[in-house]
Amino acid sequence: MRVIYSGSVLEKEIYTVADKTKDIKKAKPRLRFTTEEEREAHKEGISRRKHIRSFNENFSPTSIYSTLTFDDENEVHTMKEARYIRGLYIRRLRYACPDAVIYFYIGRGKSTHRIHFHMVSEGIPKEIIRKQWKYGTNVYMVNLREHNYYHNIDHGQDYTGLANYLWEHWTPEVGGKRWYQTRNARKPEKDKPKEVKRLYTEMKPPAVPKGYKYVDCKCTKYGYWCFKYVKEPPPDERRRGKKKKDTS
Repeated sequence: MRVIYSGSVLEKEIYTVADKTKDIKKAKPRLRFTTEEEREAHKEGISRRKHIRSFNENFSPTSIYSTLTFDDENEVHTMKEARYIRGLYIRRLRYACPDAVIYFYIGRGKSTHRIHFHMVSEGIPKEIIRKQWKYGTNVYMVNLREHNYYHNIDHGQDYTGLANYLWEHWTPEVGGKRWYQTRNARKPEKDKPKEVKRLYTEMKPPAVPKGYKYVDCKCTKYGYWCFKYVKEPPPDERRRGKKKKDTS
């Protein structure tokens, strides 16, 4: 078992290892792929989890989600142009706010087919985001939510949904990595693996850490299990107010 901390999310990974493994603390999951498609799906799964954990570790309700679009005069038509403008814009932001953490994504609209950017940032005021964007006046900005609901369960500051949406924004046309992140982004904390001697299931997960609640479980045919816990969020005043209004 390996425990991973990323912001308000705690995960307990359980996996099998090769019989010849001597040092359990250095053990890696034992995998067997029958096709290249399975291997590629496994790599994508690793990339997705890495992105979600890094995203949750670095962002909170003080962070800002931005959509940056080009007006007709500044519209770009190739990803090469888009990557160049991304570099210029990020340099201007970092010059204004050297300690800022930035995650950046390039995409193309499904209906308009126009290239646009998404950005999530910590440590950059909204007025600077807007001021430094020289390529259009339509800039959408909003702070991340304090309460995120999945299957009607309050996950608090678990931004898995937004992280997945942005990770899937990438297409082969974009090229390169799925997202850009500044080097000062924090990495999730991982405990050293330890051997477990009982069988865990979705109905019988590992013990719930103090201050957390158990919310999800995922498993694969390779013997990999991931049990997810989130910090107990404070009451959602918006929903409490709505319930009072509905019952009055």
